[in-house]
Amino acid sequence: MCNDQPKKDEKENIASKLESMGFRVGQRMIERFTRETPRFSTELDIIKFVCKDFWSGAFKKQVDNLRTNHQGVYVLQDNKFKLLVPMSAGKQYLEAAPRYLAFTCGLIRGALSNLGMNCVVTAEVSTMPACKFQIMIQRS
Repeated sequence: MCNDQPKKDEKENIASKLESMGFRVGQRMIERFTRETPRFSTELDIIKFVCKDFWSGAFKKQVDNLRTNHQGVYVLQDNKFKLLVPMSAGKQYLEAAPRYLAFTCGLIRGALSNLGMNCVVTAEVSTMPACKFQIMIQRS
């Protein structure tokens, strides 16, 4: 019996590798984008920079919405996320969509890491092509 579907742990391994690649790319991109930018004074300033300048450089548009609970949790919402637009015509991809966002989660985490913020980034898709990225700042 031949099974063409990758096993669950293989899928997780692939997502982990994509997230790692995104992390390294995010670190490099933020270095370029902040080269001639003055130092950020607050955590919120860093997040706003990621939502405007970094997102524009990566995806040619700003984040549509930013929310925070002012306790280290930020939610970035993109209503027409470029990586999901091609597969948003049908509902069959809704369940698989978060796997396609692993690279972008790494991209955000890498950028914030290089700006001195240790965090965990997760993605959520409820209706395509909109998605939300939740950033939880890890305080030491």
